[in-house]
Amino acid sequence: MEEVSLAFYIGVLFITIITYWVYKWKNPRCNGVLPPGSMGWPLLGETLKFFSPYKTYDISPFVKDRMKRHGPIFKTSLVGRPVIVSTDADLNYFIFQQEGKSFQSWYPDTFTEIFGKQNVGSLHGFMYKYLKNMMLNLFGPESLRNMLPDVENASNLNLKRWSSQNTVEIKDSTAEMIFDLTAKKLISYDSEKSSENLRESFVAFIQGLISFPIDIPGTAYHKCLQGRKKAMKMLKSMLQERRERPKKVQTDFFDYVLKELQREDTMLTEDIALDLMFVLLFASFETTSLALTLAMKLLVDHPLVLKELTEEHEAIIKRRGNPDSGLTWNEYKSMRFTFQFINETVRLANIVPGIFRKALRETKFKGYTIPAGWAVMGVDTNGASRNFMAFGGGMRFCVGTDFTKVQMAVFLHSLVTKYKWKAIKGGDILRTPGLQFPNGFHVNISEKDK
Repeated sequence: MEEVSLAFYIGVLFITIITYWVYKWKNPRCNGVLPPGSMGWPLLGETLKFFSPYKTYDISPFVKDRMKRHGPIFKTSLVGRPVIVSTDADLNYFIFQQEGKSFQSWYPDTFTEIFGKQNVGSLHGFMYKYLKNMMLNLFGPESLRNMLPDVENASNLNLKRWSSQNTVEIKDSTAEMIFDLTAKKLISYDSEKSSENLRESFVAFIQGLISFPIDIPGTAYHKCLQGRKKAMKMLKSMLQERRERPKKVQTDFFDYVLKELQREDTMLTEDIALDLMFVLLFASFETTSLALTLAMKLLVDHPLVLKELTEEHEAIIKRRGNPDSGLTWNEYKSMRFTFQFINETVRLANIVPGIFRKALRETKFKGYTIPAGWAVMGVDTNGASRNFMAFGGGMRFCVGTDFTKVQMAVFLHSLVTKYKWKAIKGGDILRTPGLQFPNGFHVNISEKDK
C-alpha cells in the first residue's frame, strides 16, 4: 500500500513539474507587456509551421496568419529560442538604428554552425568594422569600377554560349557564371584548371541551408554541413598553398588576407579569414543567381516592365559615340529604372526569411516590451524606401550590395539589348522559407535581329 502511495505521489509530482514547465514555456516572464502570440510546443515552438513550404512571392503564410490574428508585432518560438516577429516598419527601422546599442546582429545557432562561429554576421563591434573595411577593399566603388569590364565580358561570353543551345536552365547557369567570376577575383580559382570542383561543395551546402536543423545522415541539413566541411577543407588547402608560394604582386583577396595575417598587430586569424572567404563566395553567387533567375521570369511575366527596361538600356547605347564600346561607370550609374527593378527583384528573391537581431537590453516600443536576450526577426512587407531590408539595414548594411547590383545590372544590360528569350519549362517557385526553383527555369535564348 505504501509503495502504491509513493508511486502515486511521484506521478503527481512529475505531472505537476511538467505542467509548471509547460505553463512557464507558454507564459514567459516579462517586466511589461509581451506582444500577443503563441510560444507553440515546449522546445519545438512553432518551428515546423515556420519551415512549411509555400508557393507565393508574398510573405509566408506563417507570418501572414499571425499578422491577421495578432497584428504587425507578435511573439513565437523558433528552434528553441523566444522570438519577436516584427512586420512593423517603424520598429524595424528603430532596431536598425539601435545597432550596437539596444540590439545586435544575431542568427540561430544552426546558422552559426553552418556559416562558422567566426563568420562576419556573428561578429560585433570593432571586429565587425575591421572585417567590413577589409571587404570594402574588394567591394568598394573603385574596385567595382575596375571590375566592370570583367563582369560585362563574363555576361557576354555566357549569353553567347547559351544562345547556341536549345534550352538553358537559368538558375544553375547564372550560378556557375557568377561563382567562376567571384572565385577568380577572390582566390584566383579557375574551375577549368582546378582538379577539384569547389562549386560542387557549395551546391550541396545550399540545398540544406534553409532546412529543419536535424543533423542526421540523409537529411538536407546534414548534407549542408558536409558541403561546408568539404568547401572549408579546399579553401584551407588553397590558403596554405598560397602561403607556401606567395605571389610577387598582390592580385586577389587571398593575397590581401595573407598580408593581413602576417602583420604583428593584426586582429585577423586564419579561422576568421576562412569563414570570411566562405561567406563571401556563398553570398556573391547564390543570392545573385536566384535574383537573376527571378528577374528573367518576372520579365517574361510582365512584358511592360521588359519594354521599359529595354528602352533604358537601348537609350544608353544610342548616346554612345561608338555603340560597340564597353559599358562605362557613368552609364552604369545612370540606370535608374534598372536599379528599381533590381531592388524589387532582390526583395522578392530574398534567401533569408527576415533580418535577425538580439535585444541587448529590455526595450519598450508601441506599448510592448522586448525582453533582453530575446531574438527579433524583422520582416519586410512592402520594400518601401528607408525600410527596405533585402540588403540588410542600419550599421550592418550589406557590403556586397553594390557588387550584387553591378552583376545584375550589367547582365541585364547585355541580355535585353542583344537577346530575346522565352520560357520552355519550370519557373515554379517554392519557399521553405528561402526561395527555390524546384523544377529550375528553362529558357530558350536567341540573338535579336539586327
